[in-house]
This record gives sequence, C-alpha cells and structure tokens, in this order.
Amino acid sequence: MIRWVYAFIDRPQAHFGAACDFWTRVTGTHLSAPRGDHDEFATLLPDGSAADPYLKAQAVNGPGGAHLDFAADDLAQTAGLARRLGATPVHTEEGLEVLRSPGGQLFCLVPWSGEHRRPDPVTAPDGTTSRLDQVCIDLAPAVYEAEIDFWTEFTAWASSPGTLPEFHTIRPPKELPVQILLQRLTAARPTAAHLDLACTNTEATRAWHESLGANLVSRGAHWLVLQDPSATTYCLTSRPPTT
Repeated sequence: MIRWVYAFIDRPQAHFGAACDFWTRVTGTHLSAPRGDHDEFATLLPDGSAADPYLKAQAVNGPGGAHLDFAADDLAQTAGLARRLGATPVHTEEGLEVLRSPGGQLFCLVPWSGEHRRPDPVTAPDGTTSRLDQVCIDLAPAVYEAEIDFWTEFTAWASSPGTLPEFHTIRPPKELPVQILLQRLTAARPTAAHLDLACTNTEATRAWHESLGANLVSRGAHWLVLQDPSATTYCLTSRPPTT
C-alpha cells in the first residue's frame, strides 16, 4: 500500500544549485544536507513547520524533469505488483526499487518512514498562495491508454478524465501531497514528466516566480508554462491549492 508520495525535482547538474535556490524559495522549504556518492540528492524540508517533507531534488546528467517516489509499507509486495502490471525493473538495492512504467516513465519505491502530515500551501509576498501538488507525465498517443491503466491499477487511487480530452487525473487520498496528471501529446515523443503548481492566482504567481529567475514560455487554457533558472519546464495551474 502506498503511504506517502515524493515529487522529485530533477535538474541538470550544471544548474542544480540555482534550481535548488529557486525551488526552495517558491515551496517554502530549505535543503537538507546533500547525500549520494556525488552529493546529487537533497530533500526540501518545510520551513518552520511540523509537516513532513514531500519534495526532493536530484542533479541529473542531461535535461531535467520530474519523477515520483512512492513510499510503501511493503516494498517487495508493491514492487511485485508494479512488475505484474507491466513495469520494467531498472535498479534494485536495499530500500530502493527503480522501475519504468509501461510507457517509459521512471519511478521509485522506497520504504515508508511514517510521513503523514501534508504541508500547507505557500504564501507569496503579495498574499496569494500556491502548492506544488502534481507531477504531469507527458505521453505519446500510442502509450497514453496503457499508462492510464497502469497508474490506476498500481496506485489504486481515484482515476478520472480531465476537463480536456487530452488529460487524465490519478488522484490520491486527501492526506497524500501529490497527484498524477497524464497528458496525451499530439505526436510521438519519449515519455517525460514535469511539475505543476496549483495557484490561487496564476498571474500573480508568475510574476513572483519571474522575480526569482523564472521565464514565461507560453499560455494554455487554464495554465501557464514557465522555465525555472535551469531552463527546465514546469506549469502554474488554476486549480485550488487547498484541495
């Protein structure tokens, strides 16, 4: 059973420091001590709060993106379920299973450490609020339906079509901090993922993020596409941060 979820902020190694500075500011967090053989991992710890962390950062070779870590109370059983549903094992070590979904999205399984307190939304200087609460997996049309089936069965979360036909939401129980959005692209492309923030005012959040080094890329129906200081794409959405 999935007990907690971490969203990983994967960023190019050359710009990792600038990316961490940006994401700690906009998520109301501070970095843990680095870890890993090359200090490539860090946890974003909530500022002045008893809430549990749910964001981590990783320096990667190549372009940045995002992935999910699922904390489970029975790692072997959860990994077995993922494999039966079509996930491909990538790496195994004590306390860690790395797999790839049928459509090609990397994700990890880790032991649950008792996390259960979701942080509150972050308040910007102008009083508007936002929350990093979604990982969007961008999928070629050929693998979209298979990914809906996989993530629905693997998580056992609520699964429903989005407000637009190219989206499908996998929504966890309310105590968990991150949901999954599946997006069907218009053309074939390798599977990738990006981060989404829910905002009370997307334009106000855009202005705040731009003051910290982000750049606006484009506007969608209910969202804004930006790049952080590492030139990695993420989105601001008009979903309520408190849900």
